[in-house]
Amino acid sequence: MTKRIKYIYLIFLCILIFSSSCQHKEKADLLIYNGLIYSVDVNQIKVEAVAVKAGKIWKIGDYKDIIKYLGEDTKLIDLKGKTMFPGFIEGHAHIMGIGANLMNLDLMGTTSYSEIVNLVAAKAKTLPEGDWIIGRGWHQDKWDNKSELSFKGFPSNDLLNDLVPKHPVYLTHASGHLGLANAKAMEILKIDDQTVDPYGGEIFKGFDGQPTGIFNETAHTNLRDLIPKPTEQWLENSLKRSIDHILANGITSFHEAGSLSSWVELYHKLLRQDELKIRLYVMLSGDDKNLLADYFAKGIFIDSLNRLTIRSVKLYADGALGSRGAWLLKEYSDAPGKFGHNVRDMEVLDKLTREATEAGFQVCTHAIGDRGNREVLDMYARAFKTFPEKKINSRFRIEHAQHISKQDLIRFKELGVIPAMQSIHMASDRPWAIDRLGKGRINEGAYVWQKFLELGVPIVNGSDAPVEPINPLASFYAAVTRKTLKGMPEGGYEPNQRMSRMQALKSYTIDAAYAAFEEDIKGSIEVGKLADFTILDKDIMSIKENEILNTQVEMTIVGGRVLYERKKIKLVRK
Repeated sequence: MTKRIKYIYLIFLCILIFSSSCQHKEKADLLIYNGLIYSVDVNQIKVEAVAVKAGKIWKIGDYKDIIKYLGEDTKLIDLKGKTMFPGFIEGHAHIMGIGANLMNLDLMGTTSYSEIVNLVAAKAKTLPEGDWIIGRGWHQDKWDNKSELSFKGFPSNDLLNDLVPKHPVYLTHASGHLGLANAKAMEILKIDDQTVDPYGGEIFKGFDGQPTGIFNETAHTNLRDLIPKPTEQWLENSLKRSIDHILANGITSFHEAGSLSSWVELYHKLLRQDELKIRLYVMLSGDDKNLLADYFAKGIFIDSLNRLTIRSVKLYADGALGSRGAWLLKEYSDAPGKFGHNVRDMEVLDKLTREATEAGFQVCTHAIGDRGNREVLDMYARAFKTFPEKKINSRFRIEHAQHISKQDLIRFKELGVIPAMQSIHMASDRPWAIDRLGKGRINEGAYVWQKFLELGVPIVNGSDAPVEPINPLASFYAAVTRKTLKGMPEGGYEPNQRMSRMQALKSYTIDAAYAAFEEDIKGSIEVGKLADFTILDKDIMSIKENEILNTQVEMTIVGGRVLYERKKIKLVRK
């Protein structure tokens, strides 16, 4: 070897050594270690440690390899044996409704009509006469005293009128599909025995022809829209409280199921002020024509930090099963001659679907009954026939998809439609849903998670909050046990349809990310993805099922920032 060649070789070797040594001069912003870490990637591996840099997952692997990236300013999180998952994704809920429940009268968990009325009466004592009292969350099928159901399975407003005569009151059902008004509210809103039912709705009237106070489906939404609107500041405070509540439940991303223009403006405001702490995936309300026209003209919106995404439209096809508004192919088992109904004109929905498809927006339609689901599948098929190139990777969704006819199951696969199914609804509704549908229809197509998964159709999970509490652990428990939150029945309802724990975890992480076109940036712990993590005090993948509901969220991390902490985990600077 000549001296010249030796010299070049030495220079090359020095460059290699210098380059290698420089690799570890770049240090992590955050290191997380010493616990169970589920990656939820294609290999479903567990890793020992994760390094975060610039809000993204930088390195994953064995602790001895990752600790090399510890620097003077690196923060450390010692899990101390706790369990970390990709950040949980709420697949269908109502962010402004959650905030309103936190600001208004929260009736979730009430067990009798008299309890509700007493809560309203107590609230009335704190307000000036004539102030509105707004609440939400009651559900008659969860009451202990069924004698309080006086007309068509629902209460009348008589007791409410007696105890709260001078304040207008409106109490929305947990489902969000009906409400109860007292006499003062109906007086102000000019509702009486002459008021006719709107299209797609019903004003319940007693045998004397007088309104009982119950407003179902579009009768509810029409009346609700007449109630004085809250101020912009009230809405902002409500949204901020909602976000904090979401983070406290271990959720890092949120699929918002139907927003009006004023709400969308508020999301943008918080984004500009760096106060939109979660990642928000917004479905625009199909009832806000100006909002849709605006976004269809300018296209989808995704901010550079992936905090706010607007690329979907939310439509409504039918009502709820509890109020017998879900649209069925055959009559209700407990209400002969009743089939439920569509709550929007299907021709209007068909037109909106075509417009959204042409504009490149995802369509997400509420459908609960088997007739509702069939009509929506038909509607999607027509849109894809008109715009065949849009079918590829459209990822249109049906929100809830609670009851499906056997012959329509395969159509989800054929059309690429994703069911967004909240497993907590099975836990809450199944005890009485069999009365509505009968055993045959329950077995064939109600809450059929495993039938979808066996077809290769991913499921998006969620809570539908404030219909149900937003707690993802409750939905996870329902998914893997098919039981109510009280642990009933033994063995679960239709146990052959329960999810495995990994399937349930995917429905809250990678599959939910896929349903929002975000599987490349979130949903699993992989290098290059966003550093969003949920840390629990127990390993829900291995503990006994009766311990799942006692599991606590320890920490919620979004973009490498700790945004919720139940109690101090070791978080220090080195």
